[in-house]
Amino acid sequence: MTLKQVLENDLREAMRSKNETSLKTIRLVMSTVKLSEIEKGNPLDDNAIMAILQKEIKSRKESIVDAEKASRSDLVAAANAEIAILEAYLPKQMAEAELHELIRTAIADLNASAPSDMGKVMKAVMPKVQGRVAGDALSQAVRKLLGS
Repeated sequence: MTLKQVLENDLREAMRSKNETSLKTIRLVMSTVKLSEIEKGNPLDDNAIMAILQKEIKSRKESIVDAEKASRSDLVAAANAEIAILEAYLPKQMAEAELHELIRTAIADLNASAPSDMGKVMKAVMPKVQGRVAGDALSQAVRKLLGS
């Protein structure tokens, strides 16, 4: 079953169980997926949907920071609940040590040594960690290991 089918099934289940948080969160993701499919003109694969999920999680984490600055614990709690729902659709996140080992291997394979090689390393590592590491975390780790 594709990730899109899983989301559609869970959307129906959230409607039946009247779980408002899940319903709202999954509806938003599905609308983003459908909009993206319309723009591209073809159905999205699981990797593209995982990228959308990660983008939604990142957006909610940013809103948590703003809500904490405004002392709005209700918004923080709501965003954390939505993040938990979204993370359930992503594969288990990669451990930092495993990520660093993968990056070191790519650096050695590509003979990368300078921060200017970051693009090559990112291009080599990104397909291997798709959905298991956020893009910003990956770029920070590559930058750190390249010594910039």
